[in-house]
Amino acid sequence: MEKVTIDGVELHLTQPDNVPMVWVGQQELVSQVLAAWLVIGDDDIPLNPRLVGKPGVGKTTLAYHSGRVLGRPVYIYQATMDTRPEDLIVTPVISDAGKIKYMASPIVSAMIRGGIALIDEGNRMSEKSWASLAPLMDNRRYVESIVAGIKIKAHSDFRLCTTMNDDASTFELPEYIHSRLQPQIFIDFPERDEELLILKTNLPFAEEEILEYVVDFLQDAHEMEERYSVRDGINIARYALKRLVEKGERLTSEERKTKVVDYMKEAASMILDQNAARYFSESLDADGHEDDDEEE
Repeated sequence: MEKVTIDGVELHLTQPDNVPMVWVGQQELVSQVLAAWLVIGDDDIPLNPRLVGKPGVGKTTLAYHSGRVLGRPVYIYQATMDTRPEDLIVTPVISDAGKIKYMASPIVSAMIRGGIALIDEGNRMSEKSWASLAPLMDNRRYVESIVAGIKIKAHSDFRLCTTMNDDASTFELPEYIHSRLQPQIFIDFPERDEELLILKTNLPFAEEEILEYVVDFLQDAHEMEERYSVRDGINIARYALKRLVEKGERLTSEERKTKVVDYMKEAASMILDQNAARYFSESLDADGHEDDDEEE
């Protein structure tokens, strides 16, 4: 574990996140994030974009991918309603020798190393927690640790981003924080071709026909303004295929198709709700009827 000393206080830094997140499609959104982070003069400072959208549309993936495009280490901090100011900056822990060891948060580790700090689901944090980061998000570019008694300045390459879910189980941001988290970049559900590409990327072991079924399900749900996301579709397909393999039955291609449909309806009910299965029923039955009509 890397250590740095600031004003005589030794800080232990956390490691950056290395996760298999791949952003597919909507390259304009990547450009918007990168533009927010750009510095165009000596007196300029980077902005702190806020990625907003329904759960599962890819906000975290977009932020992580954008950081990796810059070639910087990315540190993800998962915010919760219980997040305290010290959790965001420096936390004291007892070492094996019985001494106090100061652990830098992922945000502070990114500040020191010149990386990207991603605060995931930031509007689950209280105003008190956000207030501790206020100096970091303006021209001051520093945080103060009351616990360690030090002021920590951000590296010139440090960038900050936060994701926020568009739902009711969140805090309302105070205006002075709201104005520091700009621009607001809204992420909506992908178009059909992009959604299919996302599924192919995440489910390379699934047949094309199965992926088409899932896309039909998602597109029908989007039209009805359901909150079902491509992440839900991935989980549905993944569970349905696991059910098929777990059964270990020898099936013809037609029998396999029927079983997959049944398992997808089951998965939709279990992963989402009972209402979700009907979107599979409508799209798949419609396809089946069309095939029957053509045979007649």
